[in-house]
Amino acid sequence: MRTVELTCDPAFDHAVREVWGRLAEAGLPSLTHNPHPAHRPHLTLAAAGHFPPGAQERIDALLAPPSLPLPIRLSGLLSFSARSRRRVLAWGVVPTAELLALHSAVWEALGDAGEPHPLYLPGRWMPHMGLTRRLEPEQLVTALDVLGRLPDLPGALDAARSYDTGTRLTLQLGSGVTGCPPEPSTG
Repeated sequence: MRTVELTCDPAFDHAVREVWGRLAEAGLPSLTHNPHPAHRPHLTLAAAGHFPPGAQERIDALLAPPSLPLPIRLSGLLSFSARSRRRVLAWGVVPTAELLALHSAVWEALGDAGEPHPLYLPGRWMPHMGLTRRLEPEQLVTALDVLGRLPDLPGALDAARSYDTGTRLTLQLGSGVTGCPPEPSTG
C-alpha cells in the first residue's frame, strides 16, 4: 500500500503530539507509541496498492508550492471502527474547499492506481488526524474523559510525503525530490 500524506508544520505537529501525550499519560494506546521512526502527525489524502507509472511525478508537481503550506483546522473528535469491536479515535479536519479540491486533484493524478482504498476516495473520505491505535470500548470512554471537548486547533500542513507499507520507507513529495531515506523521528 502507498499513501499520499500531508505533514504538519512544527508548531502544529507539537500541538497534536501534546494530545497524543495526554492519552499516553492516561495509559491509553496513543499514537505516541507508534515505533516507526518516521511516524508523525499527518493527514492521509490517498492510499492505494500501487501508483501507476507517472503518478508520483504528477503528485510531486501538484504538491509543490504554492499548494503548501495549506491552512487547516482540527475540530471535534471522531471514532472509527477498527477490527472486531475496537475503535480508533481521531481529531476531525474541517473540509475546506481548498482541502477538498487538493484531495480530488491527488486522486485525479493517481489515475488508475491499483487497489485504491475505498475510504480515501472522493465522496467517501472523512479527513482526520489520528490520535489512538485500536481502543477497547471502555478505553474509548476513558479517552473521551481525558480529552474532554478539545478546542478547535488551527494549523498548517507544510510538507507532503508518500509511505510505502511494503518497504516501510517514506518518500518526500512536492519538492521535485523523487525519493529520500526514512524521515528521522521527531520526538
